Amino acid sequence: MNYVSTRNNEVKVSSAFAIAHGISVEGGLYVPETIPALSYQEFLTLGELDYKGKAEYILKKYLTDFTDNEISRCVNGAYTASFDNEIPAPIAQLGENVNILELWHGPTCAFKDLALQLLPYLLTTSTKKVADGKKTVILVATSGDTGKAALEGFKNVENTEIIVFYPSEGVSPMQKLQMDSQKGNNVHVCAIKGNFDDAQSGVKKIFTDTEIKKYLAQNGMEFSSANSINWGRLVPQIIYYISAYCDMLAKGDDLENGFNIVVPTGNFGNILAAYYAKEMGVPVNKLICASNANRVLTDFINTGIYDRNRDFYTTMSPSMDILISSNLERMLYILADGDDKYVSQLQNSLAKDGKFTVNDKVLNKMQNLFYGACCDDNGTLKTIKKTFEEYGYLCDTHTAVAVNAYEQYLASTGDNRPVLIASTASPYKFAKSVLSALSNNIPDSEFETVDVLSCLTNTSVPKPLAELKNATARFKDIYDKNDMYKAVCKCLKID
Repeated sequence: MNYVSTRNNEVKVSSAFAIAHGISVEGGLYVPETIPALSYQEFLTLGELDYKGKAEYILKKYLTDFTDNEISRCVNGAYTASFDNEIPAPIAQLGENVNILELWHGPTCAFKDLALQLLPYLLTTSTKKVADGKKTVILVATSGDTGKAALEGFKNVENTEIIVFYPSEGVSPMQKLQMDSQKGNNVHVCAIKGNFDDAQSGVKKIFTDTEIKKYLAQNGMEFSSANSINWGRLVPQIIYYISAYCDMLAKGDDLENGFNIVVPTGNFGNILAAYYAKEMGVPVNKLICASNANRVLTDFINTGIYDRNRDFYTTMSPSMDILISSNLERMLYILADGDDKYVSQLQNSLAKDGKFTVNDKVLNKMQNLFYGACCDDNGTLKTIKKTFEEYGYLCDTHTAVAVNAYEQYLASTGDNRPVLIASTASPYKFAKSVLSALSNNIPDSEFETVDVLSCLTNTSVPKPLAELKNATARFKDIYDKNDMYKAVCKCLKID
């Protein structure tokens, strides 16, 4: 299978090249030329395999330049002894038709673990094939969860350096401590004065700067990415939606008329993975895109106008505090039937004017696939409280946005077919916000808050978060958003 660039589909590369380089030279994102389809019988066969077996089967469809042994090594390295009970993506029940896909049972208690435990294996295998032994420098912009998951996945990985940028005031205290206390001799963490979009734009600018890349090459290094712009981040996410479908079949859900999927997202990658699963044969009726107060995706789905020229809100669901959704570019390429010139035109307009408007054909196709809804912090708190009181289920601030969006969809359409809601983080990563939905007594200390939340709800604190109680920060540097290149040079010890 070849991969093409969303901005120049004459560029055709292998999966190893796409994963090793992350982004195409002209700034486009790599997408598979075709999407492999699975038969109903194949889904039944997959249902008899464990998660690792499912992962191997699906990856072989996309990574055709990898050997079976290479894929097996990657999968077993990623998913052995990394997740609770050796089950990376279990389903919890919330009422008769509501399934909660819990994606936070890994080492950093967020859904990014499902991809970022696998990506280091995919990347090191890919670079051996295509990168001529150069050291890989991984640049990451994070709104909270990607950073820690990437750091944990790549710590002490041979022949790599990883540099993570996060907004100094745009992550939760637990997320900040997770990153700043990260161990590993090849990891670097830099806070910036700005928001996630500033961090993401800065990383993209460094990626496409020919002088910087030339300088790195002279020093035997090459950039890659662990953000969801990298296909190696996206393809593992397809696996858990297919796994969930198999689990729903196995427990007897009535899926004759399909089911809906709800995803809380800011960068669009997680819901894009659900779209790929749908195209592979998972009977998805509607993809419900849940946004917080930064409702740029909701407005885009409803109007066809993408406009980042608006107020930016720092919310209690910080991983969704995003106004520039990178992975939307892949979806636009699909909706535009592979018209790379049209996609380039839209992206150039976004870069120049901060907005673009899609044509009626693209808008109609998008609205047939997606439903957009949003929820502010007040709605998030009410949903956490209501969900716990009605079902005894404690959800984090991002999952609550998804539950709220689903309730809006149900009220507006009456469509009560089974639903799968992606739960993207442990509630203990956002303990103060979650506790404030249930109680007025909020301790000053983050870990006192965690203890109170656990006692009040009779739920357990995940071990990786409990162990942070005695952690000390290694990284304390804060950079101006315009000095990210200087930070890279300092981390890599180059002039």
